[in-house]
Amino acid sequence: MNWLNSDRMRLMLIGIMAGIIFCGGRAKADFTFGEPTNLGSTVNSTYSDGPGAESPDGLELYIGSARPPDSESSCGIWISTRRTLEDAWEAPVRLPTPLNVSPDDWWAECISADGLELYGESGEFGGSGDSDIWLATRATKDAPWSTLTYLDSPINSSSHDWIGSISVDGLELYLSSTRPGGYGNHDLYMAKRETPNDAWGPPVNLGPLVNSSDFDGNPLILPDGLTLYFGSWRDGGYGEADIWVTKRATLEDPWGAPINLGPYINTNAYDDVPKLSYDASLLYICSDRPGGFGGTYGDVWQVPIIPIVDFNGDRIVDADDICVMVDHWGEDYSLCDIGPTPFGDGVVDVQDLIVLAEHLFEKLPGRPINP
Repeated sequence: MNWLNSDRMRLMLIGIMAGIIFCGGRAKADFTFGEPTNLGSTVNSTYSDGPGAESPDGLELYIGSARPPDSESSCGIWISTRRTLEDAWEAPVRLPTPLNVSPDDWWAECISADGLELYGESGEFGGSGDSDIWLATRATKDAPWSTLTYLDSPINSSSHDWIGSISVDGLELYLSSTRPGGYGNHDLYMAKRETPNDAWGPPVNLGPLVNSSDFDGNPLILPDGLTLYFGSWRDGGYGEADIWVTKRATLEDPWGAPINLGPYINTNAYDDVPKLSYDASLLYICSDRPGGFGGTYGDVWQVPIIPIVDFNGDRIVDADDICVMVDHWGEDYSLCDIGPTPFGDGVVDVQDLIVLAEHLFEKLPGRPINP
């Protein structure tokens, strides 16, 4: 197999496969989680720090932090930047007004796919409930954020409402709320709209199969629209709060029973607030597990999301794995749908071959497959 072991031959393989005609589909790629690592003392502090939104270009990371002048009771928004994707994150800077007008302001939870809308929650701006969902906008990526806009009813209520995430197409908004009609002290809800220019419809409870009698919040909808991560204090976990996942077969199907992400992600400490990097290669979480720097709720950690490229399980990526991909070319086949992100794009095509070529002839250790 030495004839394959060259950059020239890998490029030839990609060129040959790119010429194959294929059909569309929808899939969920197989992947594993790597070892969680702390973002370090440059980003984290001796106070509570948690991940917020990452910008679509991967150069801005919004952080909820209790470092002064904010407080442990309610974080303010800080932002860490980097010049290029290869650079390390710089020390966070507290955002100026209008996003932070006093200590104990709000948390920036998610950002739209175009990077021009920033959703967060706060109880400090005169909303209708204990905490409400607000929206900041900007005209361009380099423009300052606008004055906050309150999301009227039915999104906000007289109860506690927290934003979680917005789908890639901007048509689904996931939140948690203590409004009447739920099953626990915080429940997961989802609101829809027909187009990004339409008003949001009423939030719909995800139901008793997904929600528990305890806290369920911080929802994160993944790029495929079929997988939802969230934090929960329900029974059956490994610590104070754990990260769970629920899935659905299509956008029209109901959500299935949640599954704990397991001890590779969760610990006997606080593990919550899942967020995704711009390219879906990292899962950010908030955790007070050992190895952090301080604070009641811990630090920002990152967990690599690694596509499974060893299709036949022999722990080496070689021509046999290429053959497996060729056999399923153009199909909605999750095992081989590993590009352009670890979650795939619904069809086995040249995007997946590019990812596979990057790992050719690697010898891989055995890793647990996560839900």
